[in-house]
Amino acid sequence: MKEEFLINITGIQELDGQKDKIEMTTSGSYIMKKNHTYIGYKEYDEENPQISSSNIIKVEGDDKVTIIRNGGKQTRLILEKGKRHQCHYRTIMGDLMIGVFADTISADLNEKGGKLHVKYSLDFNSDFVSNNEFYIDVKSKE
Repeated sequence: MKEEFLINITGIQELDGQKDKIEMTTSGSYIMKKNHTYIGYKEYDEENPQISSSNIIKVEGDDKVTIIRNGGKQTRLILEKGKRHQCHYRTIMGDLMIGVFADTISADLNEKGGKLHVKYSLDFNSDFVSNNEFYIDVKSKE
């Protein structure tokens, strides 16, 4: 079932004791297929709104979330509760391999939408970079 959904995203990054918070609301798709849930939306570049990336968040129960971003900033982050993964992260400066470790994954999703909360840390060359978390709230536009 593919419909237009309203997707609210709040992202928080803590780096060197400073917290940055980003919030956005967008339209997107929401599909439940077998044991997986897919949340899809476009994200537009703040400086050049003609440039966008397509984002897909694949939720596998309460222990694994994969974030796939296609476009100028290609990314594939695998967030699995209690496990560290090496993931590909593309920036305008070049490609990086970063480590991600998920502390918390909480999904309360059904056919009509729901909530997702993920808390994780990032490292580069095994050196801690930041603590991060995001909240996603999905609701049907109807």
